[in-house]
Order: sequence, then C-alpha cells, then structure tokens
Amino acid sequence: MNTSSYKPPEISFTNRQAKLNHLLQSSGLNSLILNAGPSLIYLTGLHFHISERPVLVFFIPNEVPMIVLPELEKEKLNNLPYNMNSFLYGEQPHLWNRVVAQAVKSARIKGKRNGIEPRQLRFLEFRLLLNSAELEDFTPADECISKLRMRKEEAELSAMRKAAWIAEQALTATLPFVKIGMSERELAAELTLQLYRAGCDPELAFSPIVSSGPNSANPHATPSDRILTNGDLLVIDWGASYMGYQSDITRTFRIGEIEPEFMQIGKIVLKANTSGRNTAKPGITAASIDKATRAVIESAGYGKFFTHRTGHGLGMEGHEEPYIRADNLMPLETGMTFTIEPGIYMPGRNGVRIEDDVVISETGTECLTSLPREIIQLG
Repeated sequence: MNTSSYKPPEISFTNRQAKLNHLLQSSGLNSLILNAGPSLIYLTGLHFHISERPVLVFFIPNEVPMIVLPELEKEKLNNLPYNMNSFLYGEQPHLWNRVVAQAVKSARIKGKRNGIEPRQLRFLEFRLLLNSAELEDFTPADECISKLRMRKEEAELSAMRKAAWIAEQALTATLPFVKIGMSERELAAELTLQLYRAGCDPELAFSPIVSSGPNSANPHATPSDRILTNGDLLVIDWGASYMGYQSDITRTFRIGEIEPEFMQIGKIVLKANTSGRNTAKPGITAASIDKATRAVIESAGYGKFFTHRTGHGLGMEGHEEPYIRADNLMPLETGMTFTIEPGIYMPGRNGVRIEDDVVISETGTECLTSLPREIIQLG
C-alpha cells in the first residue's frame, strides 16, 4: 500500500441517514436515540468522548436529526454536510432535564416506539430520557444498527485495509527486538510504540495482548512481567485503528526450541484457520465457518481446548456483528468483515491462536491480513 498517496473515499452521511430512515420505518420505530459512540460517528461523523456531560441525538424518519450537547461542543456542528437541529446547555447540570425535555417535545416522540442501542446507551442519558422527557416505550434497535453497519462501504474497507497494513508494519518492526529475557510488558510497550510510528490513530484499537508460555493458554491474557523463556510459545494479538476503523490480528511464535506436540498444534490451528478462510463466501452462514474450523481441531483430538467462537465482526468496533459462532445461521453477504481466529489452549503449558481479518467479496473472500501464519522462531 502506497501510504503517501492514500486518499480515503468519500463518505455520505446523508445516504446513511436515508438508509436508517427506511430501516426505522420498516421496523415500526418512530425514532432512534443514540449517545456518543461508534454508531453516532457512523451516522453523523460527529466524535464525542464519553464524559460527565450527556450527549443525545434523535433520528426521526423524514425529519432533521436533533442533538442535545454542551455549548462547548457546538463548534463541531459547523459545516456539517447535512442539517441538524441543536439543543445546547451550559455548565449547569440542573438544566439538563429541561433541555432534553425540549428536544423530546420538538421530536414529538413521547408515547411512541423509540429505538435505543442497549450495549451503548449509558444510564446517565437513559435516566434523562426517563425522568425529564417521560419516555417509556424503548425498543432495542440492534438489528437496525447492525443492518446499517455490517455491510461495509468501500470507504470503510479502504480504512480497514490501511488499519491492517499499519498493524502488520508495526509487528514487523517489533519482532527484531524480541529476545529471551524480555518481559511480556516490555514487548507490548515496544509494539505500541511501533503502532504509532506506523500511523495508528491516537486511540488504539485495543491494548496489545502479549502472552508467553503458560500465559498463552489464556486467550485474553494481560501482558505481565513474565520473562520470555526458551521453550515458550508467544501469542501476540494486536491491531491498529485508522480513521476510526480497526484491524485485529494474532500470530503465534516460538522462543527457541519447543516441544514437538506444540509444533504439531501450530500446524493444526493453521489448517483450521485456512479451512475457515476457504469456507467463507457469500451465502455461507456464519455457523458454517465455525464448523469448518472446529472440525479440523476436533478431528485432531483437541476439540475441548478450542474454547471460544471462531470469530467476530470487525469495523468501527473490535467486536461487532456478525459473530462467527455455531448458533449463528445468518447468511454472510458481500461487504461483511470479520475475524477468523481458531486456537488451541493447553492450560498451564502453552497456547496457539492464528487470527486473520477477512471481508466477503462478490466471489469469495478478501483477506485483509497477510503476515506469515506459521510458527516462526524468535529470540
């Protein structure tokens, strides 16, 4: 990827809002109410940190969106490529109730079906809606939101390709520093530095997971002061963020010579990863991919050591729809992006995971990640 000439495609928030209007109407919802978070960014391009000050946006079919926000944030509304009505408040928290009530009155949604995002809406904003606006009928709008965000536009895919490139450049620059006697924490710090040097957004996709030896048998280990030792497997799970879109990759390495069983486990996990990537294509269910990876590991006798789903959706969030698990019968569609990350974890000994980011294309899959998947020796 030629980063010097990289120009991301344009995003049309007007088109996204029009799609939302259609989905709300077909779902029988009279509004969608969001607070600060990825879905709000997706629909408006407006970025707000979660803080002690509430932010609420109301989307009503065929109406101009409305926003409640602090006065100090009002400059963010300048030069938006669409209309938005604002309801501002100052530094007096006792005014919050009144301003939210005014917005709800203007939206004319009292007594109607109002969609919310259960995983994102804070109690702070929810209480304002309950108490000051006296709204009562709240309906989870997860399905509407996921239908909007699951199928990525070319602008989103372009950003995700760049996020994967940044992550891979960062790891490549980090690996020469790996040596016996280095701690997991030191390695994670070096990788974080290299992510920023490679062009990662100021906010990381997530803190890198660096786990060695027995710690690598914990899929979500936290980097510790454990020292890399001869005979360790080393699992590195890391990602970058670019323009708010994320990558999420895992590779497993060996420190010096390891037991023959673990070399064989590495080959099994690689075969499972390959099976999952080869299975993914339009119309295949998420469950089919999980089955394809799990069958490889189970046939090798390690089924009970593969303790999590095969993957998860990826985009503005590290975990979003679609989820690649055994009970998800959703047919995959062009533009859906997700991870394929089978693993085998031997408690108290070592673990292996190989994770790639893929997008469903018109004919099959495009793999956004390309680093070697074999267990390479370091140190």
